[in-house]
Amino acid sequence: MAYNEYLADRISQFFQEKSIPFEARKMMGGLCFMVDGKMCVGVNRDEIMARIDPEVYEESLQKPGCKKMNFTGRPMKGFVFLTEEATDMEEALSYWLQLALDFNPKAKASKKRKKKG
Repeated sequence: MAYNEYLADRISQFFQEKSIPFEARKMMGGLCFMVDGKMCVGVNRDEIMARIDPEVYEESLQKPGCKKMNFTGRPMKGFVFLTEEATDMEEALSYWLQLALDFNPKAKASKKRKKKG
């Protein structure tokens, strides 16, 4: 199992309850939730990856269970990993998911790769 399916179900349920249109895509070794064509949150193993406003990034890192996202050997500002400590309670999970959704309209979509042909 590359990602925690229970966490993925909780995220999916949150978006459905809020009537947020999303697409779940398997990528980066886990499951990413795309909102408006942009990566919003994801699940990798037992952690949630959230794309948050860089303006609140440093402040967010002070919260329990929040840490820098470090896939490539260097942290990506505006992306955080959330451990179970940060997301075990529904209220806490909702806080982080809403933070990611609040930033989503400001986030830039990644460039589409050209298909080799």
